[in-house]
Amino acid sequence: MAGCDILISGTGGFAARIAFDIAATAREPVEIVIAGRNIERLNWLRTAANARAALFGNPARFTVHAVDLLAPEASDALLEAASPRIVVQAASIQTSQVIAQSGNAWTRLVAEGGLSATAVFQALISSRMAAAITRSGRTVTLVNCSFPDVVNGMIRAMGHEVACGMGNVAILSNVFAGSAAAPAGAEIQVLAHYQNLAAWRRRPQERDGRPPRVWLDGREVADVYDRFADIQLTPEPVIEISGASGVPMLLAMAAGRSWRGHVPGPNGLPGGYPVRLTGRALELDLPQGVTEAEAVAWNSSFEESNGLVVRPDGRVRFTGLLGDRIAGHVPALRDGFAVADLEPVCDLLLRLRSELEHA
Repeated sequence: MAGCDILISGTGGFAARIAFDIAATAREPVEIVIAGRNIERLNWLRTAANARAALFGNPARFTVHAVDLLAPEASDALLEAASPRIVVQAASIQTSQVIAQSGNAWTRLVAEGGLSATAVFQALISSRMAAAITRSGRTVTLVNCSFPDVVNGMIRAMGHEVACGMGNVAILSNVFAGSAAAPAGAEIQVLAHYQNLAAWRRRPQERDGRPPRVWLDGREVADVYDRFADIQLTPEPVIEISGASGVPMLLAMAAGRSWRGHVPGPNGLPGGYPVRLTGRALELDLPQGVTEAEAVAWNSSFEESNGLVVRPDGRVRFTGLLGDRIAGHVPALRDGFAVADLEPVCDLLLRLRSELEHA
């Protein structure tokens, strides 16, 4: 297989949205490989994506590579086979649909303690891919789509590079930009943590908690919930927006063009930020008067209250209600764990998930 511009790792709904929107919007030649283990699903994604590119008259071309992403050294073999310039890692051992599910003790734990209960699961394949890129010595841009607000910090603590993620803050920045409450053509800048999304899944009169910070043409919006009361997200993952949100950035990366927008976890930072892409580098593009330290502290405060925090020494700790819930089931994790021990900790939590799902 010759080298490709973009490798999409995963075949689920999020990966499909990315592929299909690349097919519909690419204006410059771009070669994409989609990788996963389900041959029938791969063949459908290839067929549908190439059909969409033909339908819209766009020069995107899709091929596939069959691989079990959980197999030993799968990431190394995939990098060797596909030789990508950009890796979009969209595979996970924890479906994002857990946020809309109920009926067992595991989904209750996630609902009560927060989505960071799944962070270790989300980090497994992404950390393996990041490590494989480091070992390869290749210049490869990693875009991690698996819970990037938190997982990207874990990847950086392991000593690997990660450019950013997709969705989350970009969901909110784009729904705000598309709202009737935003003046046409206004420049929008948003600071948002993934925890900010939950309020927008509720009815306007039921929204509470700290809202995201939003600036229109450089002026901060005083009452975000009131200003954007027309916005309504679904209870399920909003893949129609989140999966699409990174496509303009990916195409800019592939073509070497500049780009401005919003991403979660840029360069391993917690939460989401406005950014600019120049060359291969992403930099924060904060509103005037907001420092990087202020923006990072604001985003960090969410997981520090309840979630999962990665300390500068590489120690990972569950915090708040989630910390209490996890420690109640797995006392060995009461004081957290070293990020280098991610895989054995993942085994512990997989056993807990199985027990709770069948309790």
